[in-house]
Amino acid sequence: MHSYPHQPKFHRIYGGPSISLFIPSVLPHSSMHKPVFLTFFNIWSQYAFNHLVLFVSQLIVCSSLPSLFCLPFMAPIFSLFLSFVMLSWSIAQGQGPPSPGYSPSTSVRTVKFDQVFRNLWGPQHQRADQDSITIWLDKTSGSGFKSIQPYQSGYFGAAMKLQPGYTAGVITSFYLSNNEDHPGNHDEIDIEFLGTTPDELYTLQTNVYIKGSGDGNIIGREMKFHLWFDPTQDFHNYAALWTPSEIIFFVDDVPIRRYTRKSEATFPTRPMWVYGSIWDASTWATDNGRYKANYNYQPFVGKYTNFKISGCIAGGPASCRPPSVSPSDTGSLSQQQLAAMNWVQRNYLVYDYCQDPKRDHGQIPEC
Repeated sequence: MHSYPHQPKFHRIYGGPSISLFIPSVLPHSSMHKPVFLTFFNIWSQYAFNHLVLFVSQLIVCSSLPSLFCLPFMAPIFSLFLSFVMLSWSIAQGQGPPSPGYSPSTSVRTVKFDQVFRNLWGPQHQRADQDSITIWLDKTSGSGFKSIQPYQSGYFGAAMKLQPGYTAGVITSFYLSNNEDHPGNHDEIDIEFLGTTPDELYTLQTNVYIKGSGDGNIIGREMKFHLWFDPTQDFHNYAALWTPSEIIFFVDDVPIRRYTRKSEATFPTRPMWVYGSIWDASTWATDNGRYKANYNYQPFVGKYTNFKISGCIAGGPASCRPPSVSPSDTGSLSQQQLAAMNWVQRNYLVYDYCQDPKRDHGQIPEC
């Protein structure tokens, strides 16, 4: 696995950029610039809170004095208090990305779990019905499932709900791979959640592998994101659209990453299977392995439902085409979709392999 650089610490606030200020920050041992929450909100909160205390104190004093003497002093303080309340409310509400204007998932039918998937490992840690599946990890085993057929391209999505609390070291994933067919030299398209500690945000890691590096090593192309919502509170839809020319990752139909085919050497073209799994990746998953899976918090649970699969089966008709990514049916993102994707990357991208000076850019020529 690729060794990831130290990640910035984020306050656990599920709010949008309107209430958080981002600045480029040079991390230790790295010249990468990453968005880091400034202490703007904390400073403002303390400032407003101090005035709230003053306001209450004056209110007590003024209760024994004529209001004429108090109103000129209390009005501005009360105004600050109201602004603090409104700011706190905006944080609670959060702010999502602008509308992409089109939802690719609406053109893909929902399939039942047992129509498409079978258990791969850890059957005793898997509970499935027609529409959904729950898998879990404890100190004895994790679990995984795999599609019945391999695909050459297509749209692959699922709604997922993650476990809250301490999940460091645990990976919950939905991905495509041909590792069983090409061990050590395989292709992969990853949607995986890196477990976290209670005071930190979940990280969504998207990744693309192409035939390893030819010497048995795996060259990852990671882009990592935080989300504009809490993924432990409800189900959200995560998907990857794989076409002959590009791979696009979606969260609730908002495109967050586009990986284009610039050469055959940098794009996966061999058939892949669809997988889901939960497993212990303590050596690297959370803060570069600093925090390990702690089985005092077991079981670690991942829930999946609303499977959206529309793909071209390997060996199928040559005329098969994956679903369109945009309403224009041109095969490319619309301007509105690009604007939504750019917003996400400006505000929630926390790692980009192309911007990492530690990476050997001779191995990632697409950058």
